[in-house]
Amino acid sequence: MTSLPAGTAVGIQEIATVTGLSKATVSRALRGLPSVAETTVDQVRRVADELGYVPSSAAAGLATGRQRAVGVVVPVIDRWFYAKAIGGVDVELRRAGYDLVLYNLGGPGGDRDRAFRRSMLRHRVDALVLLSLVLDETERAELELTRHPMIVIGGPAPGLRNVGVDDVAVAATAVGHLLGLGHRRIAYVGGQDEAGMNVAVPYRRRDGFLDAMAAAGLHVPPSWLADGRFSFAGGAAAGALLLGGSVSGCTAASASGAGSGAGAGAGAGRPTAVFCASDEMALGVLLAARRLGLRVPADLSVIGIDGHEYGAAVSLTTVAQDPEAQGRVAARAVLAEVDGARPGVLPPAPATLVVRGTTAPPRG
Repeated sequence: MTSLPAGTAVGIQEIATVTGLSKATVSRALRGLPSVAETTVDQVRRVADELGYVPSSAAAGLATGRQRAVGVVVPVIDRWFYAKAIGGVDVELRRAGYDLVLYNLGGPGGDRDRAFRRSMLRHRVDALVLLSLVLDETERAELELTRHPMIVIGGPAPGLRNVGVDDVAVAATAVGHLLGLGHRRIAYVGGQDEAGMNVAVPYRRRDGFLDAMAAAGLHVPPSWLADGRFSFAGGAAAGALLLGGSVSGCTAASASGAGSGAGAGAGAGRPTAVFCASDEMALGVLLAARRLGLRVPADLSVIGIDGHEYGAAVSLTTVAQDPEAQGRVAARAVLAEVDGARPGVLPPAPATLVVRGTTAPPRG
């Protein structure tokens, strides 16, 4: 076991002293340069590990022009999808010896300027992964100046590569399942993320729903397009409205997003099924149905999108995706680009219909 006197700060000089190699050779070996014999690289790395050597990221950045860090930008950090995707990114970054630098925008009231115009532009990272964000023109222009490889998880953004499901297709899959069971009176719960950050995904899922209904020759009353704010609480409020109750703060939305009247469920006739654009909203709708004394799926079918683990616990039918796997794909893509690979188009992430206990044929 190689050792040094207690309290000795371990650097390249100390490794050189123990191995008998020059500092230049040790430096090249630690960086894995091809000019150093493989046996020498192994020896240097073994001694470095035994001595507890920790490389200086600042020095490595000066030597290679890289920080060995990737920035991950999230609208908020307390959502299931974001947490899972971050976990997937982190797995791949750690495997490649990179650090993850998290930029939390903190919702619509957060300081985007700090993240986009100051922190990232100081070259603290080698690449950027954006979660469900659409950049404004100024943000995109300033980030392009950094020449960082960039990718988006969870929804398309103009001018950037995207990792995610085909949101129109997954909505069509959910509607197709309900139509196949015999449902024709199908309501929709979607709307914008309550944090006000997620733009593309909500609209694409709503469009997928409307397109699938139109293809089946079915009209959707404007009052059956409800805003659930992509949250559990929002889904509960929207469900109460659609199913005959009235909850303050929840409005039904037309296809263009305009508000409609309250009490949609009671006024227009109750739907036999509700398609929710996220599992979190679907869980809220299940709670609303229970409060109103409706049996699921005997009186009402409910389906969501995402594959949230809480959905499995309550037997929610869903179209499941894997945000952790999407995070891994995104991380591998930007790391490859950092290493000089040409960015290519990525195929849509897989999504799978998971039929459980919240959907069944309508009564009668």
